[in-house]
Amino acid sequence: MRKNLEANLATTKEFLQKKSTKALASFLSQLHPADIAEILEELTEAEKPRVLSLLDSDLAAPVIEELDYDDQSGILRQLGQQQATAILDEMADDNIADLLGEVPPQEAHEILQAMEKDEAQDVQSLLKYDEDTAGGLMTTDYVALSAEITAEAAISTLRQLAPDAETIYYVYVIDANGILVGVLSLRDLIVAPPSTFLRNIMHRQVISVAADMDQEEVARIVSKYDFLALPVVSKEGHLLGIITVDDVIDVIEEEASEDIYRLAATSPEEKDFVLSSWERAKKRLPWLVGLLFGELLAGNVIKNFSGIIEVFTVLAFFIPVMTGEAGNAATQSLAVVVRGLATGEIELEEIWQVVWKEAKVGLLVGAVTGIVLAFVSYLWEGSPVLGLLTGVALVLNIFAAAILGGFFPVVIKRMGIDPAVASGPFITTLTDVISMFIYFSLATFFVSRLTM
Repeated sequence: MRKNLEANLATTKEFLQKKSTKALASFLSQLHPADIAEILEELTEAEKPRVLSLLDSDLAAPVIEELDYDDQSGILRQLGQQQATAILDEMADDNIADLLGEVPPQEAHEILQAMEKDEAQDVQSLLKYDEDTAGGLMTTDYVALSAEITAEAAISTLRQLAPDAETIYYVYVIDANGILVGVLSLRDLIVAPPSTFLRNIMHRQVISVAADMDQEEVARIVSKYDFLALPVVSKEGHLLGIITVDDVIDVIEEEASEDIYRLAATSPEEKDFVLSSWERAKKRLPWLVGLLFGELLAGNVIKNFSGIIEVFTVLAFFIPVMTGEAGNAATQSLAVVVRGLATGEIELEEIWQVVWKEAKVGLLVGAVTGIVLAFVSYLWEGSPVLGLLTGVALVLNIFAAAILGGFFPVVIKRMGIDPAVASGPFITTLTDVISMFIYFSLATFFVSRLTM
């Protein structure tokens, strides 16, 4: 993929240097919009509008939609009003709404003013929904027909509406009041006898979503049923718009990226590698400073047991094992549970079953690793008591860590917070404190029998 970009970019640069506008326009017309967008991202600010001005508006629109919002608004500002308006008229309403939600209000107003009145009203109707909801994802460019027309008439209507629709693979059927009453596929229309009324061939059990449904739940529904589009309805059942699968893919990528960054206790904005080192450091510092105090708490636990460490210094050798293995076990449980909550495989009502399963896994893993550590400790120091201490401590630490990793994200979810904030660093810091307390408490209990 990188080689294709480099080759396309080199060709574009060559045509720009030679000022071969016709050749460049012909070359770009053969590329996919996503490939052209990649080329634009590598060009200078002066070159971007020059290249985009060579494209027809019906090709320039999907290219603009592939760019980041900052690039979209920047390029549109540099183009002449006539061409910018032509491109906006070709863009999907939902993509324009997303763009307007990211730019300053004055700039959003200017963009709306440049658009046709009807389309501007459609875009404004989308702006009232939160961007992370079904309403924020949907487009109003869909095909809805009456149940009282024939298949032949429906196909004729599709020919007229198709150029402006986001997708025509699904045809939604509404009644006289705009209530969604059925759906049928393009295939259903094609194979139906021409004189058949839509009410006789439509599927009446329509799966739809409310406008305020969270985008993650929307993505799960589309994934479950393998839909290409999903209708959005009001509380009364009026068809408001549709969500297409390409927008759902973007949601899945966005949510997955956010969860990964949060699990690492970093900021999602750091995916932009254009940020300076200082800007990226500022985003990480609050997390690391907060975690620093958590680790100091673990250090304070060790300090409280400094007396036994002074007598039996060998205990210090096993601190990294105790904290590391407990942290690893907690992170494993955390990853499994957070993913299960995100995909809907784990319901909040299943909290105790989830914790119990993770506890059993932790006990099994802890038993095996504890036996291994006990054997190694015995061979290392020749002390059966030390072997027993380290082995039992590791079993209890991994067991506790697995419970914590399974329990914490579910509790966070019940509080209405994204479970991804129960990030790995927070879990490992907490397990450091707990593992040190368990380890040295056991050492104190064994101290009268500990012989080195």
